[in-house]
Amino acid sequence: MPDSFVPLVLISLHTLAVFLYALAKVSLSRRISQYRLLYRFVIVSAGVMIPANLACLSTPPGAVHTLIQSFSIASLAAIAALTWHFRHPSCRQDPSRIVLAIGAHPDDLELACSGTLARLVDNGHRVHALVMTHGAVGGDASIRPGEARNGARFLGLTSCELHDLPDTHLAESSNVMIGLIETAIARHHPDLILTHSANDQHQDHVAVHWATRRAARNHPAIICYESPSATPAFCPQAYVDVSGYLDTKQMAVELHRDQSEKPYMTTSVLQGVATFRGRQARMDDAEGFEVIRLPLFGGIL
Repeated sequence: MPDSFVPLVLISLHTLAVFLYALAKVSLSRRISQYRLLYRFVIVSAGVMIPANLACLSTPPGAVHTLIQSFSIASLAAIAALTWHFRHPSCRQDPSRIVLAIGAHPDDLELACSGTLARLVDNGHRVHALVMTHGAVGGDASIRPGEARNGARFLGLTSCELHDLPDTHLAESSNVMIGLIETAIARHHPDLILTHSANDQHQDHVAVHWATRRAARNHPAIICYESPSATPAFCPQAYVDVSGYLDTKQMAVELHRDQSEKPYMTTSVLQGVATFRGRQARMDDAEGFEVIRLPLFGGIL
């Protein structure tokens, strides 16, 4: 075997790992709970081991070569093992468990509860999204619906239904929203409904909350998520552990590039809220929900 064969193979494998982690960022970040940390590990490993193996090509074989190659193989094995270890469960469709998530604007679900939605999908549930506006007042209405669909696709949602009701004036379309929600409930027969809280400073969020309450007046399971505009009165009674889903949530939010300049879109804000709610729930990271109605043994969350 030529002396250059092993170093060249190792260089190729490290380069391949970098390209896979970079080019498959969206799919890997959805399937791996610690994608950002692992990506940094891949970059550092390649940054050290590729030059070391290149040096082996220009120097005579010896113990140093063997040591470098051993470390290189060990780092590649560690990348493979950690990728497998931090993977999310495979998606399994279970038509007996269906979730309907309702939002006012294209980025509301990602900001408030995308960790929970991703976990529900990975636990085998079908999740449908219903969004009431194109977000014309807060951004580009020609772009934001596509970003909402991209976010839903990334999270693995079964469907994403968008409407173009008047942004910031949803209270004036209350009856229309009630009809849309009733239709969605009749179509999907959800076991659980997620919606905005009444404890929110944004008038559209409050309007969606009350429209959901009226449309789902006979539904047994309704919980309210925490938007960035929630007031201090927001008081969760239920928590979902999203400790392995913060990278997923951050990537879902980043898909809404039209809103990237908003201060609540940052990783530090998302992490801060998750840490705060996690501390309340005695978890690492959590999303909190106010409960309207929720069966004690619902078997969904």
